[in-house]
Amino acid sequence: MSLKSRLAAVGIIAAAAAATFFIAGSNREISEKKEEAVFSGGKETLYLWYTDEALTSYLGSAAVTYNETHDVRIVPVLESGLEYLEKINQVSLENNEPDMYILSNDLLEKAYLAGLASEVEPSGGMTMAGTYIGTGLHAASYKDKIIGYPFYFETSSLLYNASYLRDMAVKELEAEADLAEGEASQQQADQAVESVGLAGAATILSGGTAQTITNGEADKNEEAEADAESGQWFTQEQIDARVKELLPSTIEDIKAFADNYDAPEQVEGVFKWDVTDIFYNYFFIGDTIRMGGEAGWDSGQIDIYNLDAIRSMRVYQELSQFFSIDTGKIDYDTVLDEFMAGKMVFTMATTDAVFKLEDARDDGLFAYDYDIALTPDIDETTKTRSLSVTNCVVINAYSQNKEAANDFARFLTSEYNDILFARTGKVSAAEGVDYGYEALEKFAEEYRRSVPMPKMIETSSFWIKLEAVFSQIWNGADANEKLKELSEQIMTQVTGAAYEEEYIEEPKEEEEDTEYLDGEEEGQETM
Repeated sequence: MSLKSRLAAVGIIAAAAAATFFIAGSNREISEKKEEAVFSGGKETLYLWYTDEALTSYLGSAAVTYNETHDVRIVPVLESGLEYLEKINQVSLENNEPDMYILSNDLLEKAYLAGLASEVEPSGGMTMAGTYIGTGLHAASYKDKIIGYPFYFETSSLLYNASYLRDMAVKELEAEADLAEGEASQQQADQAVESVGLAGAATILSGGTAQTITNGEADKNEEAEADAESGQWFTQEQIDARVKELLPSTIEDIKAFADNYDAPEQVEGVFKWDVTDIFYNYFFIGDTIRMGGEAGWDSGQIDIYNLDAIRSMRVYQELSQFFSIDTGKIDYDTVLDEFMAGKMVFTMATTDAVFKLEDARDDGLFAYDYDIALTPDIDETTKTRSLSVTNCVVINAYSQNKEAANDFARFLTSEYNDILFARTGKVSAAEGVDYGYEALEKFAEEYRRSVPMPKMIETSSFWIKLEAVFSQIWNGADANEKLKELSEQIMTQVTGAAYEEEYIEEPKEEEEDTEYLDGEEEGQETM
C-alpha cells in the first residue's frame, strides 16, 4: 500500500459485537444511549474511535480487560477514515465525544489547532521518556507538548534472504579453508623435501610407507568430507559472523555484492524495491534534508536544497542504471511476493512484512529464512534515515472524562501491548516490549533512528511533490534542478511569498583513469 493510501485509508464500518460492546457509527439515538447505560451497570462510558479494522479484535479485548478492573466502560468505535477529523469535530461539538481517538502523527497539528487534542496527563507516576521510544515521543509532540500516546509505528528497513547469505557465507568459508589446506600441504611437502629428499618425500606424502588406512578411518574421512560439503566444519557462530560481514552497510556495498554474487538460478535481481513510493525511497535523503525539526512542527526548520541531498539523489539515480526495475510494473505487494518466491536477495520493506512472511511460512508458501538489517548508508560519511509514521491515542479536548481517558490510553499503549502484533500485525512504540520476533527488534532499532512524519499543515503537499521528484530523477532528470524547484515550491507555501533558492554549484569530481584490456568494455551489473 502506498504512503498516500496508508495515510488516507478508508475504514469499513463493522457490525456491532455484543461481547466487546462495539458500536458501528457515531450517530446514536437517545434511546441507544439509555440502553448502553443499562448494560454498563451504571459505569461511566468512554468512547475510543479508530479507523483500521485490523485493530477491532485487539481493542475489544483491551476494553473488556480494562472494564473488568475499572469503574468505567470503554467502547471502541470503528469509523470511516474519510473526513475522520471532521467527524470528530462535529460529534465533539454535539456530544463531547469521542473521549479518545487513534490518529497518525502527521495529523496532530491539525487536530490540536482545531481544539481536538489536549496535552496528555500520564497517570500513576508514569514517565513518558522511559515508557515510549524517543522517536514516538517526538512524533506525538507539538510545540514541546506531548499531545498523544505513541501506540504503534510503521517504518521501512532492509529485508534480506538469510538463506542466500548463509549459503554464500559457507561457500566463502569453505573456499578459505581449502586455500589454507592447500597452503598447509604445500608447506608439508616443502619440509619433507628438505628433510629426506625428493624421492623419500614422495613416498611419505603418498602414504606408500607403511601407513595403512583402516576401514574405520576411511569412514571417518568420508564423514568429514560430507560435513565439509554441508558447511558443518564451521560453527554457527562462524557462519553468523560471516553473514554479518556480507550485509551491506552502504549503497556501494550493495553494488559490490551484485557484482560478485554467484546467484542461484531462481534469483532475478539482487536488490529490488518499490521505487514509486516515497516511503521506501525516503531513506536516501532522510538524513540530509530537514522538515520541521526533529518533531516535525517547526516551519522555521526547513532545509530541502543542499549539497548532501543533491549527492544522495545522484546516487539514487545511478541505481536506476545499475538495477533493472520497471517502474510501470512495480508495487510493494508485488515486490514482497517476489521476495517470498526467492527471486531477490534484498528489498526495502515495512513492518507489516514480518506478519505476511510468517503467515506465508505457516501456509507453506515461503521456504526461506529472512532477517532485517538497518538501512544502508549512502557512503561512509553520508548517512541515511528512514521515514516513520506513528499512530497515537489522542485525548479529545472536549471529553468530560479526561482523567479516565488518559488512564486507559496509558494502559492500552504501554501495558496491554504483548498481543498487539499477534492480533493486528502492528508494532508497539513502547519501550521494553517483547515482540516475539528478532526481525521486529531490528525494525524497532530502525524506528529509533527514523524521521517522524512531519505534521506541518502548510507543507502537507510535500510528500506528493517529493514522490514526483524521486520519479523524475530516477528517469534521468537533473537532481540539482529538481531539488531546487521543490524547495522553492515548499518555501513559497510556507512564507506566502515567491521564494528563490541560490543555485548550488557542485564541486567537480576528479575522474579516475581506467585502463582496459583489448576488447574489454566498460559495463554495469544489471541484476
